[in-house]
Amino acid sequence: MQSLNLPDHGVKTKHSAEGERIFDPVRRAWVALTPEEWVRQHVLNFLVHELECPVSLIAVEKKLVLNKLTKRTDILVHGPGGQPLLLVECKAPQVKMDQSVFEQAARYNTVFKVPFLLVSNGLLHYCCRMYYADGKIEFLQALPGFREMTEGHSA
Repeated sequence: MQSLNLPDHGVKTKHSAEGERIFDPVRRAWVALTPEEWVRQHVLNFLVHELECPVSLIAVEKKLVLNKLTKRTDILVHGPGGQPLLLVECKAPQVKMDQSVFEQAARYNTVFKVPFLLVSNGLLHYCCRMYYADGKIEFLQALPGFREMTEGHSA
């Protein structure tokens, strides 16, 4: 798999009868190793090891219903009170980070209304802070740590 602009943190892979697999510590399962899954697992490890997001507060491929269609978010981090805190949309490294990626994340966020959004193809990462009261979006140089993200957002 392609090198990413994310720390490795010991992402585990293996060969199996089903093909290449990668271990997902949130789902506690070996899943098919696709380019998008490669990015998702690196982002997950970044969230856990660098930003100190508790694994117990992370959901992977969380179902949502949008316009009567069932969709799945890549990663949804919850705050200590269970409220959605960060929505992450992952794409394969070869996927261009264009308007459609941001629109997909924004559509999913109409369900969760998180204060933080992250979109990443493993090479480029865009994060923003949502201010719903005044309808503003602030693009950030980097995501804050979990403690900082949760300040003022506890249930």
